[in-house]
Amino acid sequence: QVPLVESGGGLVQAGASLRLSCAASGRTFSTSAMGWFRQAPGKEREFVAAISGSGGKTDYIDSVKGRFAVSRDNAKNTVYLQMNSLKLEDTAVYYCAARDQPYYFGNYKETYAWNYWGQGTQVTVSS
Repeated sequence: QVPLVESGGGLVQAGASLRLSCAASGRTFSTSAMGWFRQAPGKEREFVAAISGSGGKTDYIDSVKGRFAVSRDNAKNTVYLQMNSLKLEDTAVYYCAARDQPYYFGNYKETYAWNYWGQGTQVTVSS
């Protein structure tokens, strides 16, 4: 099992920024594609962003393109999600996920395509 620990969530006003971090341990981090998902109350967990093991490839859900940026520091075994211009609808628990492969492909926007999950961090955006 790969421990994933998210941090950086909090309560912010609309338009503000937050940076989430996910620290991984127990494996060679650069061999894992990493993803961010979120789950709002009463809704299913949804894909937000993904990044390949090298960091050279990224993908985002349309609603966050231009506002969120995923990055990673393989020397620190950490993946980040920079969230700017936050909106009320971004309120959710954000989860970090990891795959056993360095690339994401196929049904990577589905939760079942990811092997490991963190415990989640709450992001609340107020008006």
